[in-house]
Amino acid sequence: MKPDGFEEEKIFIQPEFMLKELQNHALTKHFHVSDIGFFPDAKFHYRERPKGCATHILIYCVKGEGWVETHRSVRIEPRQLIVIPAETPHRYGASNENPWTIYWMHLTGTDAESLIQTYSLDNGPLPFTLNLHARWLEDVEQCYGMLSDKPYAMNNQIYVSQCIRHLINQVGFSLMHSLQDRKSERYLEQAVQYMTDRMTESLSLPNLASHLGLSKQHLIYLFNKETGVPPIEFYLRLKMQRAGQMLALSDKSVKEIAGSVGIKDPYYFSRLFKKIMGCSPTEYRSIPKG
Repeated sequence: MKPDGFEEEKIFIQPEFMLKELQNHALTKHFHVSDIGFFPDAKFHYRERPKGCATHILIYCVKGEGWVETHRSVRIEPRQLIVIPAETPHRYGASNENPWTIYWMHLTGTDAESLIQTYSLDNGPLPFTLNLHARWLEDVEQCYGMLSDKPYAMNNQIYVSQCIRHLINQVGFSLMHSLQDRKSERYLEQAVQYMTDRMTESLSLPNLASHLGLSKQHLIYLFNKETGVPPIEFYLRLKMQRAGQMLALSDKSVKEIAGSVGIKDPYYFSRLFKKIMGCSPTEYRSIPKG
């Protein structure tokens, strides 16, 4: 284990006199940076705090790997952020085989705690997009430079405080919407699978919404947003696509194929097929495939 010091590292710790000023200033007392740094290729990096830390610790992995242990142990990979809330017992360190390169900072103040809780930032590790990654590196580098250049300048301190506050908000907001997008994708996948398993049946909107645990309005919104059509129309399109496959690959009659996709009336089936596929079932069957 190497206690401290990495080649080309950057580290800034607020002087005690400045911490007192920050804690008393109206624009920084609820949120400010107490420590900030950069550890490249931090082989043997290890910290253990059995009683936790008085500040909130943010570790962002640029490359390599590491691990963090609080109430559970997690592996940290490139473009991931881990947040350790204040007073949380923890250990963390770099991978022995592929040691991480990290940007880290310590935040303090009631607003720091509120932001972490609002965006559930302590439920990490949190993956960053490339855009968010670039923004993090740019803002943190700028803030480190301003603090290390003139740590006694309150204007610099205020700017850094507001910049990091905005950065945390942006991270939280982006990750929150990314999570919502992933939930939407899962709902859509479940809906399509449910439809596919019931091609021979007649599916209603209330039945589908109930199966997914969504309101009818939200389900319609989700399908319109992701597919451009409402759920039942999408379901009918799946049926017609299945019917088209059977028309191309089997000798079944139009009536038999209509029944196999849950439509008893072959005339209604033919009208629906033409509306969705652009030609009648008979015409579709005669078109050369492949």
